Amino acid sequence: MAYVIGDSCVSCGSCAAECPVSAISEGDGKYVIDADTCIDCGTCAATCPTGAIEG
Repeated sequence: MAYVIGDSCVSCGSCAAECPVSAISEGDGKYVIDADTCIDCGTCAATCPTGAIEG
């Protein structure tokens, strides 16, 4: 199952910069992860300063 970005996202973009498959993009008020592209590596969750990303 793909990782999901929760409501505590502050749209800093650190997760998008670290995603090895470019599955993360800026959405409406927070970043979003494309479930079809996500490879479940967890890099985004480790990078997120607010802990908004869960797998």
